[in-house]
Amino acid sequence: MKLSTHVKPITYLKANASEVIRNFEHDKTPLVITQNGEAKCVVQDIKSFEAMQETLALLRILALGKEQVEKGEVVGIEDVRSHFANKS
Repeated sequence: MKLSTHVKPITYLKANASEVIRNFEHDKTPLVITQNGEAKCVVQDIKSFEAMQETLALLRILALGKEQVEKGEVVGIEDVRSHFANKS
């Protein structure tokens, strides 16, 4: 995804907000909004935002799991099996 082609000044967003929102139906690329020539925020459609949040949540879970493995805070499969076998 090349964001450099999707950069607009804040005045464009103010004047064309409805059009910007409509364009997200066809083009899911986020729009970078600038103020005084500096990138200040990103506007994106809600479905892409939600998908990104879900992806970040999964990455956090994976990172936590990796950290637990590195610290040795894991239980072997045989210990898990025997634990559940003893519960029945």
